[in-house]
Amino acid sequence: MNSLTVSSEIVELLKGSNILIQPSVSVLVEKVLKRGEGILTSSGAVRAETGKYTGRSPKDKFIVEEASVQNKIDWGTVNQPISEEKFNNLYEKVVRHLKEKDELFVFKGFAGADPKHRLPIQVINEFAWHNLFAHQLFIRPTNEELDSHEAGFTILSAPSFHADPLVDGTNSETFIIVSFEQRIILIGGTEYAGEMKKSIFSVMNYLLPENNVLSMHCSANVGFEGDVALFFGLSGTGKTTLSADPNRRLIGDDEHGWSANGVFNIEGGCYAKTIGLTREKEPQIFDAIRFGSVLENVVVDHDTRIPDYNNNSLTENTRAAYPLQAIDNIVDPSVAGHPNTIIFLTADAFGVLPPISKLSKEQAMYHFLSGYTSKLAGTERGITSPQATFSTCFGSPFLPLQANVYAEMLGKKIDEQNAQVFLVNTGWTGGEYGTGKRMELSYTRAMVQAALEGDLTNIGTYKTEVFGLEIPLHVPGVPDEVLIPQKAWADQEAFLEKATKLAEKFQENFKKFTGIPSEIEQLGGPQI
Repeated sequence: MNSLTVSSEIVELLKGSNILIQPSVSVLVEKVLKRGEGILTSSGAVRAETGKYTGRSPKDKFIVEEASVQNKIDWGTVNQPISEEKFNNLYEKVVRHLKEKDELFVFKGFAGADPKHRLPIQVINEFAWHNLFAHQLFIRPTNEELDSHEAGFTILSAPSFHADPLVDGTNSETFIIVSFEQRIILIGGTEYAGEMKKSIFSVMNYLLPENNVLSMHCSANVGFEGDVALFFGLSGTGKTTLSADPNRRLIGDDEHGWSANGVFNIEGGCYAKTIGLTREKEPQIFDAIRFGSVLENVVVDHDTRIPDYNNNSLTENTRAAYPLQAIDNIVDPSVAGHPNTIIFLTADAFGVLPPISKLSKEQAMYHFLSGYTSKLAGTERGITSPQATFSTCFGSPFLPLQANVYAEMLGKKIDEQNAQVFLVNTGWTGGEYGTGKRMELSYTRAMVQAALEGDLTNIGTYKTEVFGLEIPLHVPGVPDEVLIPQKAWADQEAFLEKATKLAEKFQENFKKFTGIPSEIEQLGGPQI
């Protein structure tokens, strides 16, 4: 099967009388309710449940082994290969499955807010609420753009189709398969909408570097004077909280590209976690959940239809999908200049990393590759002490290429733009989790503010043992004794022992990388 065959089959699929192309938000909401796919909540948002799968299925992701990508993909547990034959057979089954549906819903739009680097996409869904999700998460075209729209990638989403692993070559009934030659993404066996968002992000993580654009799993905002900041961080590090700043406009909350012209959002919406959500803590997210928004796996009161954001009986991973335009303080379109400041966020539960430190280019590349944070005791069965967690480039599940591709691009751009990079620890101080205490949010905000405003550019620093990090000796609004972590520990030997153990975990993790210049580890990593 060649690309022309695939293209013609999709064209035929879209000719049926059961096809709704580019339905409006109102039509989609009506369809969701009529088809019994979800309910309307008190705020006007649609609530849907995803059943068995309430999160991504990383073990069910595959990339088709094709000649054009064979030597470029970083094959392994993240990027699992599947043969062209298996893909073609599954593709034909999915197309037949979709043709039999009473209704299909098609969204046409873009990934990438910069017209020079955007990818035209189309999403074909059997569920109306999935199409509403796509409408809100991806970039919506103007009428003029829609008239000339030709999809560069197509998602075929068939949640009610289940693969047979013995026949189809999958690991389970679920599959998310990308074919870069056919420009197709097949999704089946899972109703979790986030698979659509992240599969397109994975595609952009392949395509953008091919065009000398760094793709990044981060949030971004811009000050009123045009200064741009990037925030990298894994779950629980405070990325959403710290990048939502009333004095800065949001470019995007999750996925960005950095081109020769500056930063742009890959998406047109937000996919925010809602567990524990309140208007007091996250007013932008809370007020964005209104008509047209999608709530995923949020428990809702049967009579009042009021969401209970504290209820995790379905999953901790409750979500809200809404367009960026549901937030007041945004950049529209989501394009800005080059970053002045880059913030790496970590929640170090060992209590040894400084609350803020300035990074050299080599340290920035090292910590970017490491993508460190920690899991806390009690969050998972069997975890009784903090556990170090590493996610390459702060987004390892979505990187098709070798890690050094992204790290070297980051280093080059830091040099070109003279960007300042900081490592900010929002975790523990005075001891590890259980004996120390969490860093005061007010102090963290003051440190980030000082970094963004350039107050730390020429200030004196103290170099730490083991990790070799440069700590500013003074930050406005923060007591000086808070800045140097060992001063907060009662037992200095215990601090050094814990720092050494964490450094060993960094070094062990770094062994997995190949093709990384030796000076990155020598100048950027901890030295024991």
